[in-house]
Amino acid sequence: MYISIDDTDSKDGMCTTYLATELIKEFNDLYLVDHPRLVRLNPNVPWKTRGNGAIVLHLGQGGRKKRKIGYIDEEIYLYEGDSTFLNEALERATAIVEKWACDSEGTNPGIVISNQRPGIELYKKAVKDVVELTEVMDILDGGEYSYKGYKNKRGLIGATSALSWEPDDHTYELLTYREDARWGSERDLNDEDVKRFDIETLYTFDSYDHEENIQAIAPNSPCPVLYGVRGEEPSELMKALSMIGGERVERWLLFLTNQATDDHVQKQVIGRLRPWTSCDIIGEISRSPWTIEGGHVFFDVDYNGNTVTAAAYEPTKGFRDVVKKLTDGDKVRVIGGVRKDPITVNIEKIEILELAEKKIKKSNPKCPDCGKRMSSMGKDAGYRCKRCRIKADEDEAEIVTVDRDLEQKYYETPVVARRHLSKPLKRVEKL
Repeated sequence: MYISIDDTDSKDGMCTTYLATELIKEFNDLYLVDHPRLVRLNPNVPWKTRGNGAIVLHLGQGGRKKRKIGYIDEEIYLYEGDSTFLNEALERATAIVEKWACDSEGTNPGIVISNQRPGIELYKKAVKDVVELTEVMDILDGGEYSYKGYKNKRGLIGATSALSWEPDDHTYELLTYREDARWGSERDLNDEDVKRFDIETLYTFDSYDHEENIQAIAPNSPCPVLYGVRGEEPSELMKALSMIGGERVERWLLFLTNQATDDHVQKQVIGRLRPWTSCDIIGEISRSPWTIEGGHVFFDVDYNGNTVTAAAYEPTKGFRDVVKKLTDGDKVRVIGGVRKDPITVNIEKIEILELAEKKIKKSNPKCPDCGKRMSSMGKDAGYRCKRCRIKADEDEAEIVTVDRDLEQKYYETPVVARRHLSKPLKRVEKL
């Protein structure tokens, strides 16, 4: 039996992953026969709450103990066993959702329970594009699904789409949760412990931003999560439980996720970019970077006969310094999300493929008679010696080639500005 839930949190609190722990407590007459799944969907849709993530549990009966993956009042294990469908499961899951889900204007929970999964094409569309509710209702009403949607029922889109995810590339996240009395208060985590964890664990990523000197494992919202650590090896992630000091962990759970996979990126974009998607385009810079109020940096890139503006916004911090060094004629690969008004690519990663030669005027030409520097006669008008009245053309000025101070490689936004789905360069071999 699969239980999939989406859209139970808000910017003011709660976390859909916390409901996974409550569902495991509720269905303690069954076993987890697969890792709980945290599935992130299209990060560009404007109606998302925070990380646009849904959770999926795969429960069953029988089997032998495999390994520990959590603690929720007691140790939680993965088992080998057969899944089974229970008629009363929707009623039990509904009670959990109605107890814990945020009751806010933008929260529209969805619950889907089934012993089957939709085809993966639904997930592929939901992570890259926009899925309409009618598409999902056709699936739910056309198969053996029990479901319940609240208010505008948008949560059914995320819940059903997450259920259809079949991992190709994948990572893990160990999420820890606070005692409920501390929800909403400032989190107490040892910063040096987080830094040490990030340095000493080989297959983890995005735990500490060494450029900004800030930990990146604790959320900024008043939700139940204490911290989450991400990586490719569950055994390394569980080291955080003993390495990171601070307030007490009330419960924890290890999720299988699609985070850090770039699943959201459309790798072949033909024609104009569409808003609310993510793109991967290659082109030549046609307008050098410029900066606007607020510190946001932009440049224009031409690809396939189209011109689009790419942006490194202020939260990307030092990454903007890389962008500012680009110039006309550079060939680049830009990966990022497409904003609607105006159409702009919010850069997640940039690969410099070719660097154009950049030359600047070092000084005006010297007068051949007196040896003094000539004066400019205006834009593109050449030069003239004020003393000798001798003239010189524009191309007689002293021109030097500038060291670009850039390499032909990938550059990425800092940890603190990185999206959940964006593949970090630490995993670059899989790009």
